[in-house]
Amino acid sequence: MLGYIDAKPKVGYFPGKALKPERSVRSALMQWKVKDRMSRPVVIRDNATVGDAVISLFVDNVGSLIVTDEQDKLIGMVSPKDLLKFTLGHPNAAAIPIRMVMTKHAQLVTISPEDTVLEAARRMMEHQVNSLPVVRSRAGEGHPKGLEVIGRITKTNITQAMVELASDL
Repeated sequence: MLGYIDAKPKVGYFPGKALKPERSVRSALMQWKVKDRMSRPVVIRDNATVGDAVISLFVDNVGSLIVTDEQDKLIGMVSPKDLLKFTLGHPNAAAIPIRMVMTKHAQLVTISPEDTVLEAARRMMEHQVNSLPVVRSRAGEGHPKGLEVIGRITKTNITQAMVELASDL
């Protein structure tokens, strides 16, 4: 009944479905929540400059920065590609506010901490992005309505999870 041992008449007993490696991989992927695998968010304020963003990308060694406003609400993201597109041909680009360069909130793909790691991987593949901001709704509690950034999940986080799964087989 537990699935550890199966039996067939005139054949005998053999390991059940619960012991098959592909079952454990699938169940682990379905059980791991984003909140268990996410990393800390790397955040920059919307009044920072393009120069600040470039420095932050290199100092924190990340592939994207999450942009928030004064109330810590998610308003956008900026990637090296965004910065490169904007700075080419603009000699004074380093002094321009990051909000002019970032990908706006309406175009972002986000994920909840309660979603599965598998869902995060699907969204990254579908939208061809390298990371997703992990957000939760922030209505009430004297806070303005919006999304609060509590983490980020990246391709590296998901790769680490896959390596752990493969190591356990």
